[in-house]
Amino acid sequence: MLRRAPRVTYRMAEPATALKEAGTLAVFGFGAGSERVDDPRFVRVGLESFDAAAPIELWQVDGPVYCGAEGALRWSSGDGWLFTAIELDEREHGGPAATAKLAYEQLHRFLAGRRDHHVLRMWNYLGAINQGEGDAERYKHFCDGRASGMGDFFAEGFPAATAIGHRGDLHLLQIYLLACDQPGHRVENPRQVSAWHYPRQYGRTPPSFARAMTLPARDALAISGTAAIVGHTSTHQDDLDAQLDETLANLEALLGSAGMVAEFDTLSPLKIYVRHGADAARVRAFARQRLPGVPVLLLHGDICRRELLVEIDGWRYA
Repeated sequence: MLRRAPRVTYRMAEPATALKEAGTLAVFGFGAGSERVDDPRFVRVGLESFDAAAPIELWQVDGPVYCGAEGALRWSSGDGWLFTAIELDEREHGGPAATAKLAYEQLHRFLAGRRDHHVLRMWNYLGAINQGEGDAERYKHFCDGRASGMGDFFAEGFPAATAIGHRGDLHLLQIYLLACDQPGHRVENPRQVSAWHYPRQYGRTPPSFARAMTLPARDALAISGTAAIVGHTSTHQDDLDAQLDETLANLEALLGSAGMVAEFDTLSPLKIYVRHGADAARVRAFARQRLPGVPVLLLHGDICRRELLVEIDGWRYA
């Protein structure tokens, strides 16, 4: 039997309360004001919400959930699904490339011994993502380290993924993932060059992710961070409205490639990452007009290319 997709929702609730609910695989709080909870299933993401009272993000599965920790790595599993998270301090491991390498090596070793080892979706959050010029940019160092650490981790193909710069502790690298005991189905966008085929101008090591992943039962699409990129080129520099329109066009093309109706609904939670706080009101207005009724979490984060002002990822349920 194919695994039913985890239910991903945003909710106004205390993390500790949500963690007590049956089937809770993971809970995410956002920003420095989020309550800290001593539970392997909880992550306080280093991104501030533009909402005064930020919701939590909740992942739930059918059946009982078991959890634990191995050093810096935390995990939970249930109904064939696996959540895994790791947080490392770059000061302890030699900078962004070495830290990314170590994180991916540890994730690889952990998953290699499990049945639920098919990685479908990953999130990467690092500080000062655009600091440095050319190949010295921190994001490019991260890509180098990730590729070095993953080895044959993704021999069956890259997962969907997001990489965003947080404004918290410069040295904190946060990575978490969703895996399953059954593989998913990778989806690419016909409007964009596949990320691993990007030319040399974007760094020594191209990004390693699929544009989206259909989950095993084809009942949900996990959507990677999507921005105003056509082919491999960033478009509409300094034009927020045009970047939002282009990003939505890319999302709709991605849904079409997955065989889904090209629209989002009340069961399709999205995150919108906004580079400049002054743009948040316009982005929120765009979401209300173009994505009516869609659950949206608006977060302050830096996009992996400094000319891009906004990025969107999330879920589309069939």
